[in-house]
Amino acid sequence: MTHSRDRSAAEPAEAATHTEVAAAVADAHRHEWAFVLATTVRITRDLDLAEECVQDAYAQALGHWARHGVPARPAAWLTTVARNRALDLLRHHSTMRRTLPLLIEDDRTEDIADSAITALTQIPDDRLRLICTCCHPALSVEAQVALTLRLVCGLSTAEVARAFLVGEPTMAARITRAKKKIAAARIPYRVPGPAELPNRVDAVLEVVHLLFTTGHTAPAGADLIRRDLTERAADLARMLHTLLPENPDVTGLLALILLTDARRAARVGADGMMLRLSEQDRTRWDRVQIAEGIALVRAALNRNPGRYALQAAIAAVHAEAAGYADTDWPEIAGLYDVLIQVWPSPVVALNRAVAVGMAEGPAAGLTALAELSAEPQLAGYGYLPAARAHFLAELGHSREARLAYEEALLLTENAAERAFLTAREAELDK
Repeated sequence: MTHSRDRSAAEPAEAATHTEVAAAVADAHRHEWAFVLATTVRITRDLDLAEECVQDAYAQALGHWARHGVPARPAAWLTTVARNRALDLLRHHSTMRRTLPLLIEDDRTEDIADSAITALTQIPDDRLRLICTCCHPALSVEAQVALTLRLVCGLSTAEVARAFLVGEPTMAARITRAKKKIAAARIPYRVPGPAELPNRVDAVLEVVHLLFTTGHTAPAGADLIRRDLTERAADLARMLHTLLPENPDVTGLLALILLTDARRAARVGADGMMLRLSEQDRTRWDRVQIAEGIALVRAALNRNPGRYALQAAIAAVHAEAAGYADTDWPEIAGLYDVLIQVWPSPVVALNRAVAVGMAEGPAAGLTALAELSAEPQLAGYGYLPAARAHFLAELGHSREARLAYEEALLLTENAAERAFLTAREAELDK
């Protein structure tokens, strides 16, 4: 997590430029937020107080690192500052100290003999404790996912709202309610034991899945992919698979992440432009990940498969095709037919409509998309007009395609995706 250099974390360094410091703080936020926050929560037992202290540490870093240089171990520096700030606040608020262990540390899992639990508690930071606290069954599933994305992953409220396809005020209220619920219920800050863990599995899997999809195609920013999020999701999925190797949903999610992420290196060209599946150099796909993912999805499909195993099966069809022209689109459409029965979702319906269009032709795709035009959860979802634009362009309806691309651009904030849509719109003039 931390990136070691030749000097110690405490050793002074040469002053850095504003640009260098800003970049270092942004990098530390992307890669170290969960580590710093989870460690601070162990001290405060209060999520809001811990978050306040960590945010203060990042704010201090901007000035301190500009004067003294970026430390060798940014996470250690940030954790020390956040911890000291937390201890100072607790010392000056003795009443708070008496009324707050709002999060009660419970180390019963440290004594559990089960080797899988023991392996998990030996992770060198407290992220797993934090995610299990956020995914406590006293919270609604939506609240569990939102809170974990906000606290464990460090996503902004706007980014979490985008992942849920809801407005930012709605999501802000949801996160606030979840924090209050944790405080009121005095939810313990620990890894649950084997008897409790199944109650958390569904919520944790949804957290990991949303974490991965947010990193796979970032909702906003200059880069298409947030590698820190995709790698975090893969790490968490592996942890869960170690703990529950026979659970088909856990196995399916790990397979899905591996098979989807295997295409990462080929998704963006040398010019930074996002590439369509048909344009990707498949020799750059990670065949080791694909082999592991296919083995996992086969195991999951043999054990009452759920949504993640079916999604992984779709990804496996893409991965096994020698070239884009060899993609078995009818099989993919059929898998989506099964998936939408297991997991009814507007986004699944949209993906199914695209697969129908690829299997049966653009006119069939447009018909399937038209059925989703009144779906409120897709009203602000840029992929719907983008898909419609693609099929309209295929049919030679340039004027309608241009309008659809313009609509997609209005709903898209990621710079790489916007450049991709702009390029596709420009092709209509050729």
